[in-house]
Amino acid sequence: MRRWIYATLVCGTLDIVYAFIASATLKGRDPVTVLQGVATGPFGDAAASWGLGGAALGALTHYAIMAAMVAIGFTLHARKPFTTMPWWLAGSIYGLALWFVMYGIVLPMRFGAPFPNPDPVALVVWGLPHWLCVAWPLAWLTRRPT
Repeated sequence: MRRWIYATLVCGTLDIVYAFIASATLKGRDPVTVLQGVATGPFGDAAASWGLGGAALGALTHYAIMAAMVAIGFTLHARKPFTTMPWWLAGSIYGLALWFVMYGIVLPMRFGAPFPNPDPVALVVWGLPHWLCVAWPLAWLTRRPT
């Protein structure tokens, strides 16, 4: 349980900090607006106008999603063929799966987002955190010494 909480906090924090930086750089959005945007997923568009309460719900939503991603990742990384792969390869495969679920299923269903994103810059910028911030750190944290 402690490893799961630790991995959730590490991966979740890496991911949300990446989102803050990318959103500020590319769209001029501040962290509160980013978190409110996360809250609109489960709570509807009105969450974007809920101030700090909407941001707090967005943070809780983000870490809840991350907890699920980490739990699934722990389960996969404990089974073959993941246990026989180098951590970076197992993480790459899981990162691709995370990206596909988020951008190929969740966002198109909830927001009507196109898949794949026709903007190559957005495709890379918003795809990278699935590997850099979630899948690779998780795979590294779950690796077994050889």
